Amino acid sequence: MSNPNPNPASAAPTPAAAVASPDGGNVALAAVAGLVAAIAGAILWAVITVTTKFQIGFMAVGVGLLVAYAVRAFGKGHSETFGFIGGAFALFGCLLGNLLSACGFLAAARDVPVMTVVGHVLTSPDIAVSLLSATFNGMDLVFYAIAVYEGFKLAKRPLGA
Repeated sequence: MSNPNPNPASAAPTPAAAVASPDGGNVALAAVAGLVAAIAGAILWAVITVTTKFQIGFMAVGVGLLVAYAVRAFGKGHSETFGFIGGAFALFGCLLGNLLSACGFLAAARDVPVMTVVGHVLTSPDIAVSLLSATFNGMDLVFYAIAVYEGFKLAKRPLGA
């Protein structure tokens, strides 16, 4: 019996091919950039919210734009996959921004270091969910939806478009 592929090593996908999308974009790089942008946006959101002692819903819009730009600039893809990455990380950034803001307010109220509260909350999913539930506002949904839409729509748009 003859081997139809004399060089079996050539049949294995290369690492670059494993993360490339059909449109030439880089899915892994888009995901990493989206995650970093979501975390940076959430931290900025929390700092502004706790400093001003006022939650500004438009911070979610900013997180959505930041994530979409990062996914678009680093991923360089235009398929739906990049839109889903942008939308998912925009939502993650919004939730994290609200959670970190709540941690900041809780730390201030109890006169303890913010990082102590953040560490405790982030390692206890039940506490994180309870804290998000306690601070949830119906308008959050509106701004989260806008952020997710931006993250989805703008992340897959070609640069310069």
